Amino acid sequence: MSIPMNIGRLSLSNGLFLAPMAGISDSAFRMVARSFGASLCYSEMISAEGLVRGTGRSFEYLASPPGDKPLGVQLFGAKPEALAEAAVIAVEHSADLVDINMGCPVKKVVRNGAGAALMKDPARAVAVASAVRRAVTCPLTVKLRSGWSETSVNVVEIARMIQDCGVDAVTVHPRTAVRGFRGDADWRLTAQVKNVLSIPVIGSGDIWTADDIRRLKEVTGCDAVMVARGSLGNPWIFRDALREEESGLSAGAPSPAEREETIRRHMELALAIYGKSRGMFIFRKHMLWYTKGLPGGARFRKAVLQERSGEAVLESLHRFLQSTEATMPTDGQA
Repeated sequence: MSIPMNIGRLSLSNGLFLAPMAGISDSAFRMVARSFGASLCYSEMISAEGLVRGTGRSFEYLASPPGDKPLGVQLFGAKPEALAEAAVIAVEHSADLVDINMGCPVKKVVRNGAGAALMKDPARAVAVASAVRRAVTCPLTVKLRSGWSETSVNVVEIARMIQDCGVDAVTVHPRTAVRGFRGDADWRLTAQVKNVLSIPVIGSGDIWTADDIRRLKEVTGCDAVMVARGSLGNPWIFRDALREEESGLSAGAPSPAEREETIRRHMELALAIYGKSRGMFIFRKHMLWYTKGLPGGARFRKAVLQERSGEAVLESLHRFLQSTEATMPTDGQA
C-alpha cells in the first residue's frame, strides 16, 4: 500500500506530487494528475506583487474547481511584506498549502531578486520565509535550488535556516540556477539536505519514469517526490509509481483506448473550466505532449493544430491512435 504522509497539519494519502509549472499546472491538468494518484498538486507560479495589486492573471491562477484539493499555491517575489500579504490572499481563496519559490532560474524572475536569486541572499530568504510563516498558519513549504552557481552550492545551509523559520517541508531541485535544466540533477545534495533536516524533504529533478521515483527515494531517503516535466503527456506516471511501490510490478504504456480516454477527459475539463476558446488554447500544448514519441506523431500534431473545434480534434485523435495501435511504445513513457 502507498505510504501516507503529513506536511504540517495536512494529511496526504501518498508522497507523489505534481509540481508547480508556469503555463502548465492549470486546474484541468491538476485534476487529471489527481485521478491517477497525485496526492498534492501545486498551482502555476504566481507573482506575489501581482496578487497583492490584483494585476494580470494572478487571481485566475487561484481558481480551483470542486475536487481540486488539496491545493498548494506557489508564490514568488523578493519582498517579505508582499509575499506575506499574498500568502494571506491565497489562503483566503483556495490554498491548502503555500509554497515559496526560491528555485526558478528564469531571467525575468531572478532579475528582480526573486526565485533562485534568493539562494544568493540567505538573509532575504530567511526574512521572506519568516514573514510568510507569521502571516499564515497553513502548511508552508519552500522550493530550493542547489545554489546559484557551481561555486556557491549552499542548499544545505539555506535549508537549515529555512527550517528554523518554521516551514513545514522543503523541496530540493539539485541543479544550480546557472545550469537551469542542463546536465544531471545531483540527487546526492537532496540526500545531504534530508540528513540534516527534521521536517519532510521533497525530492525533484530528472523524474521521467516510475522507476526514477523509486530510485530517487532509495538514493536520497526523501519523504516525497515532486514530478514536473516527467508528467507532461504522461499523467500515468503517478499510477505507475504507486503500482510499483505496492506490488513491485512495472507498468507498460497505456493502451490506445486509455490514452484516448485520458486525452478526451483532459480536453473536456479544460473546455468546461476555461470556456471553448481559451480552454482549447490551453489544452493544445498538452495534446502535443500526449502524442510525442508516437509513430507519426509529428505529422498528427501539425495537422491537429489546424483544427478549430474540440470535436474535430477528438476525431483526428481517434483516427491517429487507431492507426498507431500496432506500434505503440511499451516502455511506459509517453
